Amino acid sequence: MLNRLISNDHPRSKILAAILLALLVGLALAPFLFPGVKALNVAAKVLIFVVLVASFDLLLGYTGIVSFAHTMFFGIGAYGVAIATTRMGGTWGALAVGIVCALGISLLLSLAVGLFSLRVRAIFFAMITLAVATAFQTLASQLSEWTGGEDGLTFKMPMWLSPSFEPFENEVLGVLIDGKIITYYLLFVVAVVLVLALLRIVNSPFGRVLQAIRENEFRAEAIGYRVVVYRTTSSVLSALFATMAGAMLAVWLRYNGPDTSLSFEIMMDCLLIVVIGGMGTIYGSAIGAVLFLVAQSYLQDLLRLGSEAASALPWLSALLSPDRWLLWLGVLFVLSVYYFPTGVVGRLRAAAARRTA
Repeated sequence: MLNRLISNDHPRSKILAAILLALLVGLALAPFLFPGVKALNVAAKVLIFVVLVASFDLLLGYTGIVSFAHTMFFGIGAYGVAIATTRMGGTWGALAVGIVCALGISLLLSLAVGLFSLRVRAIFFAMITLAVATAFQTLASQLSEWTGGEDGLTFKMPMWLSPSFEPFENEVLGVLIDGKIITYYLLFVVAVVLVLALLRIVNSPFGRVLQAIRENEFRAEAIGYRVVVYRTTSSVLSALFATMAGAMLAVWLRYNGPDTSLSFEIMMDCLLIVVIGGMGTIYGSAIGAVLFLVAQSYLQDLLRLGSEAASALPWLSALLSPDRWLLWLGVLFVLSVYYFPTGVVGRLRAAAARRTA
């Protein structure tokens, strides 16, 4: 049963298997293990970014396509939910309409980008996707009647997902269950299903062809595979999963704006997470997302403690100032790339293979 769920894509490392199991249990029990608004927000953001980064890795890690338009589809998913619930009210029907419309727009747009642009090579395709993403972000900012412009849209969710909804009078394991926690578990279930679906895709015959195209596009075409068709299909699938991640973000925040889902910083975060976790590994998306987002969220708090502890040494206290958290985040990233050039997953699997040999 487990083999079918993970599509026979075993961790191939006992340490990696233990880490993945710990992450799954930690995310499943996050509201009870890590009480507090900030911890729950970080856990929800991890779930969203696991789906977003895994969908991006389908392009970059498995197909070898460098695209800078991925956050565009992420934004389409978020705006689909935001616009539908703003116009139709906070109902399940509006939520469904928003997601379906967003998926339809992403399907058409990714198909158009794929058909017109995937025939060009490497850096030229990346530049085209960057131009399309920038144009879409500008469009979203200017269509204020629909998107709210720079101010964005604030909207309501169905009653069950509202923070004021409390189905139980008493606390469960010391936590009062409300709509926010129900929303979190909705995101958790959706994230698990989408990640399992991506595992099925990359471990199918279709996924093997994508990896063959990544390794040598000309040989894949020489043995009869239509490379453009496979690359376009990969681009469309990746866009649809990114759209679902955007819808998850909108459901969690109950707000969306250009900087929230269309920012180029999100694209850079995806690249960093893929490199940290390991390209060409869906599991790497989960590990990379946890490491990056936890560091991003709590590094300032750790630096503040370090700065206070080193108050006797002014130069060290200044170096550990919370205002320099981006510097230390960059140092951590450089160290991770240096010691884990193939990502955390690649390093652990290589170490397990050496021990077996």
